[in-house]
Amino acid sequence: MISPPPLSPRLSRPAVVAVVGSVLWLVAAVVLLVAALLGVRPLDIWFTTCLAGVLLGAVGYGIFAWQRAAARRGSRTAQQGLE
Repeated sequence: MISPPPLSPRLSRPAVVAVVGSVLWLVAAVVLLVAALLGVRPLDIWFTTCLAGVLLGAVGYGIFAWQRAAARRGSRTAQQGLE
C-alpha cells in the first residue's frame, strides 16, 4: 500500500493554522461590520458566524499553547510530539 506524502511543515503547525484562520475570520467580521455601518447590509448570521470563528480559533490556539507548554515542561498527561 502506498502512503500519502507528508504535509509541508507550514501546514503541519497547528498554531499557525489557528492564528491565520482566526485573523481571516476577524477580517471578515470587520468587513461585515463596516458594511452594516454604511447601510449596505444588516448585521445577520454571517457576522455572528465570523465572531464564532474568531472565538473558536482563539480557544483552539489557547488549548494548543497550553498542551505545548505542558509537553515542554514534561507533564505526564501532555500530548506528545508538540514542539
